[in-house]
Amino acid sequence: MDSLTQIEIDQRIYDLYDEYCHGRIDRRAFLQQAAVVTVGGLAMAQALMPRYANAQTISFTDDRIKATYVAYPSPGGTSGTMRGYLVQPKGTGPFPVVLVVHENRGLNPYIEDVARRAATEGFLALAPDGLFPVGGYPGNDDDGRALQAKLDQPKLRTDMLNSARYLKTHALSTGKLGVTGFCWGGGTTNWLATAMGADMQAGVPYYGAAAETAAVPSIKAPLLVQLAQNDERINAMYPAYEAALKAVGVKYEVFIYPDTQHGFHNNSTPRYNEAAAKLSWERTIAFFKKNLA
Repeated sequence: MDSLTQIEIDQRIYDLYDEYCHGRIDRRAFLQQAAVVTVGGLAMAQALMPRYANAQTISFTDDRIKATYVAYPSPGGTSGTMRGYLVQPKGTGPFPVVLVVHENRGLNPYIEDVARRAATEGFLALAPDGLFPVGGYPGNDDDGRALQAKLDQPKLRTDMLNSARYLKTHALSTGKLGVTGFCWGGGTTNWLATAMGADMQAGVPYYGAAAETAAVPSIKAPLLVQLAQNDERINAMYPAYEAALKAVGVKYEVFIYPDTQHGFHNNSTPRYNEAAAKLSWERTIAFFKKNLA
């Protein structure tokens, strides 16, 4: 099953995996339903499970960076305290800063690697773990997803807001804040743009839920929106969002990557699309370098 490529996996299996990833069916239901959808469906479903050994592109011992876990206050959040993975570029700073917001399963190895990627580009990066108040990322996505779903969601968002504020005011920060996130983190990126207003200088949501249109007038940061072509649930939210952004003059750009699935940037599963992931990340870094200069 490791040899299955993206084009060999039936779209119906991708659709079921999306249901599973977003907690609408459990792992057993996903595998059972996949097995009856098509010949080889079970193998396709198993091939989609994350393999985080494949996700590391920047070693945690890379001499261009210094990575550590940090704790900081989070008033009004889940427990009043948060923990995150802070990655500093080589040098004394100060640095522009980028918050990297995880998916709906806590701070897994893929998101930590994304933070390291950002740091190698000259940004002080923080990847908060929303699951820290309940023990942290548990080491597998199934348990992580279940833990995150049980949290008080407004308090979890407050934890992300406090993480952004902690990073923006860090001793090594220039005060210029960018935010990126994936899936749940993409939706949180859009939300943070409404919650932070002028305190956020740039946002790059990857296939995340659009912000509520009523809150769009609060957005002051330019946005670079990264979407997958085969992601009907998320993409359906964007016409109204774009209209609201235009109405209040928010600078934004939307890219929809052809022949991609929700999660195309995550290189630990066959949903990964190398060309789209590479291009979207190049655009992300260029966007941050422009707006956080």
